Amino acid sequence: MFTRILIANRGEIAVRVIRACREMGIESVAVYSDADRTSLHTTLADRAVRIGPPAASESYLSIDAIVEAARESGAQAVHPGYGFLSENQDLASACDRAGLTFIGPPADVIAGMGSKIVARRLAKEAGVPVVPGETPADQSDASIAAAATTIGLPVLIKPSEGGGGIGMKEVRDGAQLSSAIAQARREALAAFGDGTLYVERLIEAPRHVEFQVLADHHGHVVHVFERECSIQRRHQKVIEETPSTALTPALRERMGAAAVAVARATGYRNAGTIEFLLDGSGDSAPFYFLEMNTRLQVEHPVTEQVVGVDLVRAQICIAAGEPLRWTQSDLRQRGHAIEARIYAEDPISHLPQAGPLLLYREPSMPGVRVDSGVREGADVGVHYDPLLAKLIAWGETRDAARRRALEALRNFPVLGIRTNIPMLVELLEHPRFIAGAIDTRFLDNEAAALAARLSMPPPSEVLAIAAVAQSTGGFAATRQSATRPDLDPWSSLRGVRV
Repeated sequence: MFTRILIANRGEIAVRVIRACREMGIESVAVYSDADRTSLHTTLADRAVRIGPPAASESYLSIDAIVEAARESGAQAVHPGYGFLSENQDLASACDRAGLTFIGPPADVIAGMGSKIVARRLAKEAGVPVVPGETPADQSDASIAAAATTIGLPVLIKPSEGGGGIGMKEVRDGAQLSSAIAQARREALAAFGDGTLYVERLIEAPRHVEFQVLADHHGHVVHVFERECSIQRRHQKVIEETPSTALTPALRERMGAAAVAVARATGYRNAGTIEFLLDGSGDSAPFYFLEMNTRLQVEHPVTEQVVGVDLVRAQICIAAGEPLRWTQSDLRQRGHAIEARIYAEDPISHLPQAGPLLLYREPSMPGVRVDSGVREGADVGVHYDPLLAKLIAWGETRDAARRRALEALRNFPVLGIRTNIPMLVELLEHPRFIAGAIDTRFLDNEAAALAARLSMPPPSEVLAIAAVAQSTGGFAATRQSATRPDLDPWSSLRGVRV
């Protein structure tokens, strides 16, 4: 087992890995940019190494700086977290050359599954269905347009590389084809340096269901069940849960077997996720391979809460050469878990927010877990992803988990910047969410109605609390609340709740 691991990331995921290392008796090394000099992850780690100025391209995306920090600190392994360099085959290769263990799959697997075209081919060879589509050998605009016509509108024009919906264009009208192709290629080149495109049939209002897989160096592969990720905005997930309300036991078994088949076909090792589009429900509902994420997912905690597997610990053990501790029959789902991503953003415009966290109080209650990378008094900057925390609620039933999540969100005060907590509350109270009748277009279809509700004037209780805060010295006084409870309206008001 390793004695020292460097975490090539920041924020919430860096804190999560640091805590896993501490539980395993492994020293942790944080890296930080100048913007993160006093951030939570730098103070929690056993040691911290500066890697550059605030710009991610000069710090968290600098492979040379990461490898040098690992050498300087005496780390034996590098955990990439998610985002930044987590799916970068060059980092994995650089670690190999430097004698470091990369806590993730081999570089060639990252490269292969990073290409959606290669990934689709491997899935088909493994007998897993893919969305009907074409990748013209001639990548001219005319050939892409001809492929779209052959498949039949509506279609998706998609870049081969990357993810997150970048460069993906929906085309319903032939008159849109030329401009959509040009825009998709332009965005793909800018984001990924590769303008290769393919065309895929558009599946109307599918569900996005992914399966967690684990694979060791001894030929063992298991899936750790599914996560429902259909609540998305611009292809970015907002709320995730497990189990999915759309899966029957028979369908779950079919999809899980397909996920394992893809992992075996790629020669996968470590933790990964196979993403599917599900077109319907019931035992025989059709599903299609979408892509593979060769890293830990943001939403991994819901799996941990329901299955009882520490996925970060599993990643580290697999990278150290240990065999999996479970067979497929050992793994079971128990209860239900829902995760809500808490962002520093305006809940209506979705624009990122920056500024000091004058007040930040995480809820503490049974069945609720908060994974965060910030603390009260910290400054939320403009340089990186605005994710503040993830709130995960577990319950014996889906409704119990939902109600716990709601109660926790309503008791999660944040002052100084706006967050999307009001939007999350509205989503969890939406009748369609309560009924489990969701799909990937849910947020797009409901956006106007949700924005209208969020634009309503605040309740009188909120105005009263604001008045009390102002009369006791203003919101800046909350900085003193740790030593002066009398200045903290959240402590002094009794029986009043936002």
